[in-house]
Amino acid sequence: MNSYFALLTSIVIGIGGQLSLKAGALQSFGSKINLFLQPYVLVGLVSYFVAALFYIYALKKIPISVAYPTVAISYAVVSFLAHLLWGEPFGVKQVIALLLIGLGIFTLNHS
Repeated sequence: MNSYFALLTSIVIGIGGQLSLKAGALQSFGSKINLFLQPYVLVGLVSYFVAALFYIYALKKIPISVAYPTVAISYAVVSFLAHLLWGEPFGVKQVIALLLIGLGIFTLNHS
């Protein structure tokens, strides 16, 4: 498997995990222990574990100084999807911040 494909897979699964955790957090769960038994929370935690496995594989060939900042792509995607799904803020400040993150990722991957 290509290391960059593994990194991309890790990012996509991590995005799904983050959205699942948010969906689980929005459910009414009564006690704190019940929070961890919410299906969305369980899916989110498992997603993070699987994403970590793909990330570890990617690190075999990709320098961590490139791989770790590249994962920041997920910040932009999660922010945008959270805006669409739950109406979370996504204004000028968020767009500028995400563009700066994107510029940093581009710079690291093309230096």
